[in-house]
Amino acid sequence: MQLQTLDWVLIGSFFAIFLVIGIVVAKRSGKNTKEFFLSGRNMPWWLLGISMVATTFSADTPNLVTDIVRQNGVSGNWVWWTFLITGMLTVFVYAKLWRRSKVLTDLQFYEMRYSGKEAAFLRGFRAIYLGVFFNVMIMASVCLAAIKIGGILFNLEPWECVLYASLITVAYSSFGGLRGVIFTDFLQFIVAMVGSIWAAYYIINMPEIGGLDKLLTHENVADKLNFLPDFNDTNSLLVLLIIPIAVQWWSVWYPGAEPGGGGYIAQRMLSAKDEKNAIGATLLFNVAHYALRPWPWILIALASLVLYPELSDIGNEFPNAVLGHDLGYPAMLTNLPSGLLGLVVASLIAAFMSTISTHLNWGSSYISLDFYKRFVKPEASEKELVAVGRLSTVVLMLFAALLALTLSSALSTFAILLQIGAGTGLIFILRWFWWRVNAYSEITGMIVSFVMALFFEFVDLGLEDYEKLIYGVAITTVAWLAVTLLTRPTDSKTLANFYNAVTPYGNGWKPFKKKAAAENLPLKTTNDVFTIDLASMLLGIVFVYTSLFATGYIIYGNMMGAGILIAIAVVSGITIFSLWKKKKK
Repeated sequence: MQLQTLDWVLIGSFFAIFLVIGIVVAKRSGKNTKEFFLSGRNMPWWLLGISMVATTFSADTPNLVTDIVRQNGVSGNWVWWTFLITGMLTVFVYAKLWRRSKVLTDLQFYEMRYSGKEAAFLRGFRAIYLGVFFNVMIMASVCLAAIKIGGILFNLEPWECVLYASLITVAYSSFGGLRGVIFTDFLQFIVAMVGSIWAAYYIINMPEIGGLDKLLTHENVADKLNFLPDFNDTNSLLVLLIIPIAVQWWSVWYPGAEPGGGGYIAQRMLSAKDEKNAIGATLLFNVAHYALRPWPWILIALASLVLYPELSDIGNEFPNAVLGHDLGYPAMLTNLPSGLLGLVVASLIAAFMSTISTHLNWGSSYISLDFYKRFVKPEASEKELVAVGRLSTVVLMLFAALLALTLSSALSTFAILLQIGAGTGLIFILRWFWWRVNAYSEITGMIVSFVMALFFEFVDLGLEDYEKLIYGVAITTVAWLAVTLLTRPTDSKTLANFYNAVTPYGNGWKPFKKKAAAENLPLKTTNDVFTIDLASMLLGIVFVYTSLFATGYIIYGNMMGAGILIAIAVVSGITIFSLWKKKKK
């Protein structure tokens, strides 16, 4: 289908609005690094929460969900649904700790928590490793979605898709900094949600689909609807549910779902007005990310199985496209009428721009503050650091665009990223609550996990992806624990300053408290209550999952099941609120 004049007007209007926002806030954002990278630490919870949701709603997310549903059914989404566990851990445990740290970037944390040259090395190395290497990989996977969507809807060559999609994004990201990103995120999220819901409604009611009832009973769809994998199929149960719940959520570092927070999620928490706003932002993010957004994508993915039951069916209709099951989503969008097609394309462009702009600002903050200022030119002025950040934005986008031209599948890229971070997640959880974790722990975890990922990628041992993940987690965890116990702990004065800044709780600090007392290092007393935080976390998980599946039951027409789950969600929500009030007292 060709886009009509109305479609182009809608798309052009959104491009213009985003660029204007970037230009309007450019002067304020360019004042200093605090404004450019943290928007002045004055953002409210609702704006930050929506910004987090908008960022994780990237152009490749519907494609990824479509890939999962077409191959593994609705239950296949547990591969990312399980990250809710670490998300709720961040909400009720880590959000307040990050905000108390008052660092400019989450990498500055390293020289606050650890001591010695190893801490400086860790900060500098991860600035390049995460800010450039890992960040470029993530952005390249998002650009891959733009390539696939642009190839089908616009009949563009891959390089044209990346070029056109990047120009405006780089412009307003480099002009407006994080403030421009957050403001445009708000508009982008609204457009993206309206577009995806409207598109799902239209596609389901197409004559070829025949409405919701016929879709759900279609022979290609009926066996894909279960929320849980088949318990009689041991392999599917292990891969889709047990491994993600038992291993993946706590052991794997993945952008947007880092154990203990981190990355652009930490950036948003650090830019909040206070602890309360940091917690509220991450709570809103997790509720919207897991309970609100998935169903329109899932429905379109199911509908694609009716029109394109086999991968070859997509290939026959779109012979010039980069073939993969994730192509099912943009393929279905070609059935939309003029106007709606323009809105949906604009929503996908908005999703792309939101994610890319966040990663550009996040990555450039690492390069400017954690590498350039820390190691290259410590005396650099604030304006110079902002200029470095803006230049880094352009360079990062160029690298991501070039890498995107070599990728082929959203799901395979997702698996590679999981494997690279396998085994490091527990470090990011424990470093706040176990005094013995040191810089060598993180250096070891980072190196071993990366080496294991390369080994499994280039040496064929006949292992499944989940087996590679388990072996990677086990070997990496043993390695960093051994190094932790064999190397010297962090300097006592550094640990005391860190403890007094964030006041963490837990028995993991008891040995250090005795050591600090012997060395006459005073330590503050924490006001946090672990049992309340843990109960809130568990109730938050129940609230989101019951809300997610209650929506599914409503779609499936199971009103009794939906009613029960809604009741559980309401009770969970009320209890969380009660615990929160009790904690404030």
